[in-house]
Amino acid sequence: MELRQLAYLVAVAEEQSFTRAAARELVAQPGVSAQIRRLEAELGQPLFDRGGGSITLTPAGAAALPFARAAVASAAGVRNAVEEVTGLVRGRVALGVMPSTATFFADPLATFARQHGGVEITLREDTSAALLSALAGGGLDVVLAGLSGPLPAGLTSQTVTDEPLVAYMAPAHPLSCRQSLSLNDLREEPMIVLPRGTGARSALDQGCAAVGLSLRIAFEAGDPLVLAALAARGLGVAVLPRSNFEGVKPVALTGPMLRSRMELAWREDGPTGPAARALLTHLRTTLAS
Repeated sequence: MELRQLAYLVAVAEEQSFTRAAARELVAQPGVSAQIRRLEAELGQPLFDRGGGSITLTPAGAAALPFARAAVASAAGVRNAVEEVTGLVRGRVALGVMPSTATFFADPLATFARQHGGVEITLREDTSAALLSALAGGGLDVVLAGLSGPLPAGLTSQTVTDEPLVAYMAPAHPLSCRQSLSLNDLREEPMIVLPRGTGARSALDQGCAAVGLSLRIAFEAGDPLVLAALAARGLGVAVLPRSNFEGVKPVALTGPMLRSRMELAWREDGPTGPAARALLTHLRTTLAS
């Protein structure tokens, strides 16, 4: 029985996929499958049910999983303890970001990478809801997420930006001459919005619910630049956090709850490894400046 086999067992169980587990462990998928088969042969029991189009734990796999997690955590603890004593900052950090946040992360990450060449950073891009769920479950160490309300239990954060939602439209749009708009003013407009699970979309949905309004969604995409480009071409009104978009006219929105925060978030008990702690400290300092 090898430590990597136990790590693969944990990864496949958590990802419910050999392919995603291989990507997470940075190895080829056939290698993960082969090591799991060897572990099953040694234990004399199948650990995963591979039928029905999904990967689920067998009773034997479910019984083994807590011990596999403990072994992997113990091995990481040994490494971390030695690195703490020697002052080294090495290891892996799992970072989660929203789409189109390169302007916030590119320079801080480049600086950190130059200072800590022994740290490997993996980057996951997803909706804020998915990132926060992965953070709470231990799959990510630090995330940059959009929020309109409180953080999930067990997490803490530092606010990076706190922006109002703004309506963006083509300069020729009939409403572009207004100084401000309410959500009711947009009830007949084709709307261009971020997907559910993002902070800005949550704020918009909550604002609509507060006034009993259901907007007409015409386009939905995860990249704010794409949404602004669609609005610039007269395809509707985009609602996004305040920013500098080309080709569109911004008009202020009035109403409750129409703000979206960008938060640097981590678990309340903090990242476990020295590399993740070092990156968190670096990001908290640089993103606050």
